[in-house]
Amino acid sequence: MAVASLSICFSARPNLLLCNFSRPKFFAMAAMSEDPIREWILTQGKATQITKIGSVGGGCINLASHYHTDAGSFFVKTNRSIGPAMFEGEALGLEAMYETRTIRVPKPHKVGELPTGGSYIIMEFIDFGGSRGNQAELGRKLAEMHKAGKSSKGFGFEVDNTIGSTPQINTWSSDWIEFYGEKRLGYQLKLARDQYGDSAIYQKGHTLIQNMASLFENVVIEPCLLHGDLWSGNIAYDTNSEPVILDPACYYGHNEADFGMSWCAGFEESFYNAYFKVMPKQPGYEKRRDLYLLYHYLNHYNLFGSGYRSSAMSIIDDYLRMLKA
Repeated sequence: MAVASLSICFSARPNLLLCNFSRPKFFAMAAMSEDPIREWILTQGKATQITKIGSVGGGCINLASHYHTDAGSFFVKTNRSIGPAMFEGEALGLEAMYETRTIRVPKPHKVGELPTGGSYIIMEFIDFGGSRGNQAELGRKLAEMHKAGKSSKGFGFEVDNTIGSTPQINTWSSDWIEFYGEKRLGYQLKLARDQYGDSAIYQKGHTLIQNMASLFENVVIEPCLLHGDLWSGNIAYDTNSEPVILDPACYYGHNEADFGMSWCAGFEESFYNAYFKVMPKQPGYEKRRDLYLLYHYLNHYNLFGSGYRSSAMSIIDDYLRMLKA
């Protein structure tokens, strides 16, 4: 199972290289033992022996392993320096997506602490096929997940989680524009100011936040379950060519926000056509598209440095001109 928690790709904008707390109630912490991963697999995992442990490449935050056993395979991610909160957020997101019974995701089994420090997550192992599969099916099933996964609590999530390694604040809100302005764009802008002393992007970004409500006129916004970090490294296809999504940064938000990593996802026309047959396009969609890209460009700026600043600033400047702000 491929694992990639941060994205590295080429931006659609020229000359730039672009390369998830509260405890979930259904993921009890593992009791400490010398090897809690092995202990779980040989007890609750119903295996009697582990026949092989193989390394799985693809991630840049966590180490990933494939545990082969006589009861089947398990996928395990470990992080030697971060506590279990990150994996608890991931597990809760995976479980929420799994419960929609729409698009395939790996079922999480266990989150716990490592005795020498750090944490782990054990989940279902999915064999991936060699092809990129059917983009139309990916679009249709993502839309079905958005349609099925709704929250009566509003916009946010049960816990804070991470986007890459950046904290993602998910405090509940009844107002999407307020939530996206404060918990998404505003949080990233503050990080940029605090980390780089970038007052220019901070001030311009907040001017955009104060004026962006007009982009949502005549739009019905429901809190849909979002993957939150949907780029090509977090999309795969199983041996039956069915789409699989993984490594989420889930929350309930405007469905269009799940296209925010489209610059690094390779979505084709067939993907969008199939998606909008299930979740119809709303007025002003094209005008809002870059607003959702901006969150991820800002996050990449904060994670990887100044190579992303011009893309983020360009989006902000374009909106300020459009909105005459």
